[in-house]
Amino acid sequence: MSIRHIVMWKLASEAPEEKLAQAEEMRVALEGLNGVVPTLRSLTVRPNALFVGANYDVVLDSTFDDPDGLAAYAAHPAHEEAAKVIKKYAAQRTAVDYEF
Repeated sequence: MSIRHIVMWKLASEAPEEKLAQAEEMRVALEGLNGVVPTLRSLTVRPNALFVGANYDVVLDSTFDDPDGLAAYAAHPAHEEAAKVIKKYAAQRTAVDYEF
């Protein structure tokens, strides 16, 4: 059993150019965890491309071997550092974790 962890954020900014710049900063911070957090199997971050305003602004899609791997990722110091970038910009967060 593997775990897919998907997180979406609405950004506080209303300016499209600012949202894209913030999404890029988030992408760099979070994708930098690949190869750093041992339990992380894959992680990508992308900005929303369609239905701007109706959809969330940024999505993270990551995979782990099991729930313990996800928990270890969440507690890892590098993840906690990357989360500081997210907290600067995110107004709302939603997530789903499922087995596959």
